[in-house]
Amino acid sequence: MKTLYELGRYWIFIKNLFIKPEKFGVYFKQVVLEMTLIGYSSLGIVALVSIFMGAVITIQTAYNLVSPAITDDTIALVTRDTIIIEFSPTIIMLVLAGKVGSSIASELGTMRVTQQIDALEIMGINSSGYLVLPKIVAAIFILPFVVVISMFLGIGGGWFAGTMSGVISTADYIVGIQDEFIPFNVLFALTKTVVFAYIITSVSAYHGYYTDGGSLEVGKSSTKGVVYSSILILIMDYVLTQLMLA
Repeated sequence: MKTLYELGRYWIFIKNLFIKPEKFGVYFKQVVLEMTLIGYSSLGIVALVSIFMGAVITIQTAYNLVSPAITDDTIALVTRDTIIIEFSPTIIMLVLAGKVGSSIASELGTMRVTQQIDALEIMGINSSGYLVLPKIVAAIFILPFVVVISMFLGIGGGWFAGTMSGVISTADYIVGIQDEFIPFNVLFALTKTVVFAYIITSVSAYHGYYTDGGSLEVGKSSTKGVVYSSILILIMDYVLTQLMLA
């Protein structure tokens, strides 16, 4: 019964986000601010993870593809498709679920326990719409750009590691990343990114918004937001893969 209660309250929470806002200009400013906080501030960790994971994927692919029948450019092809289809849209979003999701949940949880949300409601402001909707819109718009940057950095990291270790030449790597390229894979990756961005922001915001108690409960809400977001990302990764690639 508690699961059904949480699901019902979540969908009511989402419905309340779209009540007509008081001033669209205020919401627009909030969206721009959240795009900076969610997207720009995440570039550092995204770049670091992307470069090193691209390097690891290239080295491991070269280690496993030892058959004489397999040409060196296949290493780059496998690296490219792995990064575009799965690594950048899924692994990076799981990383951001920890960074962005915990930040959103703890921010709203702190506002709830310090009665700032209650103060907004007393003033007649749609608190959930004002505090949460800009985060969701900002994430949906900015995170696909972050994922595209991750793709380039991952492929670049693979090239650097591959050439420095001598497992593949620059010429073979360039041929490999161009060979049999399927543009639909990028569309598939960005579709997953949009869905995951919505999951991270809405689920984390829900748990933070309905925090009940003190500072200890804020930490619990943050943990729940990250855990449930990560689980839903993995489930939706399978569902979207089955629907779009099967």
